[in-house]
Amino acid sequence: MKENKTSPWVFWTGFCLLLIPGLVHAYLLMPFPGSQDLNAITVSYYLEKIVWPLRITGALFIVVYFVKYFAANSRKNKIVKIVVLALYLGSFYISDVMFKAETMFEEPKSVVFANAITNKVPENYVILGVVNNDVAKAYPLIYLGYHHKVQDNVGGEPVLVTYCTMCRTGRVFSPMINGKRQDFRLVGARHYNAVIEDVDTKSWWYQATGVAAVGPMKGNHLKELYYEQSTLSSWLTKHPGSLILQPDKHFTADYNDLKNYDRLQAVDRDSTIKNKDTLIRKSWVLGVITNGKAKAYNWRQLVKTRLVNDNLANTPIVVSLEKDSLTYHVWNRTVNGKELHFNLDPTGQLTDTETASVWDWDGLCTSGTNKGAKLDKIQAYQEYRHSWNHFHEGTLFQ
Repeated sequence: MKENKTSPWVFWTGFCLLLIPGLVHAYLLMPFPGSQDLNAITVSYYLEKIVWPLRITGALFIVVYFVKYFAANSRKNKIVKIVVLALYLGSFYISDVMFKAETMFEEPKSVVFANAITNKVPENYVILGVVNNDVAKAYPLIYLGYHHKVQDNVGGEPVLVTYCTMCRTGRVFSPMINGKRQDFRLVGARHYNAVIEDVDTKSWWYQATGVAAVGPMKGNHLKELYYEQSTLSSWLTKHPGSLILQPDKHFTADYNDLKNYDRLQAVDRDSTIKNKDTLIRKSWVLGVITNGKAKAYNWRQLVKTRLVNDNLANTPIVVSLEKDSLTYHVWNRTVNGKELHFNLDPTGQLTDTETASVWDWDGLCTSGTNKGAKLDKIQAYQEYRHSWNHFHEGTLFQ
């Protein structure tokens, strides 16, 4: 009879409203076991909008309970309820601080660039390189991998340079939506890919595709800008005047956590896998899309052969790695209406078999019949196999 006078349902209703929405939201947006395999981006989107209203409602229930009913509780029940609320504060820290994407992966506090002379970034680091209006900038993967995105300008054009370590791929987008430059925040992840939100429309965009998955802009694409992934050394050979993003001293420990991320595969560290050429979830692939058709090349095989002549969706392409086995290129191998086939000569130079012309690693023919011709670049992406396969259903693998 005494317990009925305490109306415990008021407390527990309030407690559930405080606890459950936040935990579910955190679970869906971070890589907890099983969470990323659910098709729940729409649920996550609308849940985020009501988490705080539900928490406030829950807090009001708790306040009412303490004002009207708490005193009637036994000493034991008072202790239980106080302990439960203390545990809630711990869960709040977990859901809104420890596992909140914005606090786990902060943006740089200072975006500082240096030229090749004053640069402090090791030249064996892998970078994403962007060129616009004759201005070149390089963004090291290890820094991008922690921050997930850098909002910048290259040659007077705004750029959103992104990298997702869960799917191991970079993208560069124009941050312009409806003619206005947008700021973006990191929301979390779905299907092991970073999800970002623009400040004006509050739409959620997949980093791997630039597609708005939910929100007012659903179905729209961010404009993708061409970039190259290479070692800094190779990039500076082609763009000696490039500016290089420097490390932010506030995040030195976070960068150190990604040491060798840009060069070691998971398969290389797994002693249980005897055949290292086996494609596993986190095997690196090189993805290419032409005329709406996607294909992925096994990175380990590319390291061995270094060059593949192929045709994808009626487009003759050549896929090649430089000597560093980290810098890759994909070009259309049609020149002046003729299809060329490429190989690497004994010195490692890129040549075509039809004319024996020599080509450099920027796709420019430097000597021979085709001197002065330049191959058209095709955007390609290094990515984990599971991610490429998820976002490009029906992809071909080689």
